[in-house]
Amino acid sequence: MAKVRILVLTSSTGGGHDARAEAFAEWCFQLYRHAVDVRIEQMLEKSSVVNRTGVNLYNWIQKRLPVLHAAYYAIIELLCFLNRNNVRFGRAYYTRVLTEYRPHLVFSVHDCLNRGYFQLARKILGDDKVRCATYCGEFSGGWGYSINWIEPTVDLYISRTPTARDFAVKKGIAPDRAIVRGHMMRPRSHVEVLSPEDRAKHRVEKLGLRPDLFTVFLATGGNGANNHLVLLPTLLRHAERCQAIVICGRNKDIFHELLHWRSEHPELNLYIEGYSDDVHLLMQCSDAIVTRGGTTTCAKALHFRCPIIFNAFGGIMPQESLTWKFFRNGARSEKVEDAADFGRIINGWMADGSDYDTYRKLFLDLRYEENPTVVIDELVNLACEVNNPKLTRRPFPIEQ
Repeated sequence: MAKVRILVLTSSTGGGHDARAEAFAEWCFQLYRHAVDVRIEQMLEKSSVVNRTGVNLYNWIQKRLPVLHAAYYAIIELLCFLNRNNVRFGRAYYTRVLTEYRPHLVFSVHDCLNRGYFQLARKILGDDKVRCATYCGEFSGGWGYSINWIEPTVDLYISRTPTARDFAVKKGIAPDRAIVRGHMMRPRSHVEVLSPEDRAKHRVEKLGLRPDLFTVFLATGGNGANNHLVLLPTLLRHAERCQAIVICGRNKDIFHELLHWRSEHPELNLYIEGYSDDVHLLMQCSDAIVTRGGTTTCAKALHFRCPIIFNAFGGIMPQESLTWKFFRNGARSEKVEDAADFGRIINGWMADGSDYDTYRKLFLDLRYEENPTVVIDELVNLACEVNNPKLTRRPFPIEQ
């Protein structure tokens, strides 16, 4: 059976890039089964010591000292000169992957894996034997929107919002190759949708919480950077009216500390989990989420109608500022830089529910409905331009 081969380029700087890569692979299998083969490569980490060191430094800064991200970001922007027409670091590994796998489509979901990577793929495989596409998850443009996203020779450039798409065009992407397509979430996120009755039931039976209390979700990324222990005392003061859901990522230390904290404060209903694969369900059980401005988490929160309080402890990273700006301008979302900021917001919501209701309405006005299969079909069809197999497309439940 002739197969379509798609190479996805990603890196674990944060968790969002890998999440989108994995979601794309799951969608391809859901819709096309074995006719479409997806190979995910964490190209930065696997290709060179220099790249791997940069990834590790990024994640260390995000977890320990976010204020340094502005300087780090400025340095990484220099890659736009190093990789103008070629791959400088990790070329040998990338060349080997291209030669062995011979993809019909190179699909980048990371800013540092566009420039040079597309040109080298065409040089090795032939201009008529490969197509190139980018999915950029940024919410808006400006400082923080890496110029490394912009490779003008790309065959298809996918943005999350019209605002981000317009910025990409301004920076050099051809308008006829730039489209706007949703959030690239896993198939189960579109199927496992809770009704109001299911939401109350899930709170009680799965989370051990009450069905009727205002529920705040304290979130974190996979690396576990968080300020949970600083924020919980504010919720404790309103324990008769609110409760909390807390996840810790892969941070075992904070997970153990929180278990101890909960045992000492039984008056606050509190669900604690380490790394969670059910964030989409936890969001649906929450009335608000406290999170940094990571694009994947914020996109899910918008999709699942869970208003965001932005965690700005230690400052906002340049990339996070694009997300914060989108929600600040569109819904007047607030950020918290310390416990006092968080207390002001929660105290206001508990004293006068109309403040929360107003914010929630503005937040939900930013939502839009989408058919998540459209972008998958568009990318597969792009790969088919150089392979032209006869594919059988399976229906997905939400389309029926």
